[in-house]
Amino acid sequence: QVQLVESGGGLVQAGGSLRLSCAASGSIFTYNMAWYRQAPGKQRELVADITSGGMTNYGDSVKGRFTISRDNTKNTVYLQMNSLKPEDTAVYYCHAKYSIYWGQGTHVTVSS
Repeated sequence: QVQLVESGGGLVQAGGSLRLSCAASGSIFTYNMAWYRQAPGKQRELVADITSGGMTNYGDSVKGRFTISRDNTKNTVYLQMNSLKPEDTAVYYCHAKYSIYWGQGTHVTVSS
């Protein structure tokens, strides 16, 4: 069983930056990991994912602004978010892909 705990969300002005962290209670070395987000009234969408080998993939709306990374020695996945826009406002979730493991979410609010 793996528990995922997100942190780092908050309120930021447009153009600002935040760094989200997802700490796992167990080893995530073999998992592909992902960040998803869900805005009010919208479906959950993929923000970015990273394979166990470090290959990354991004949603079109965040390409060039967000960076996903992982530190397997710390069992932690990160999401560096730069040039934030009001439309990035959402609850951000960490997920171990192809598993049942999701975090509880962290709120990100970007003011204009």
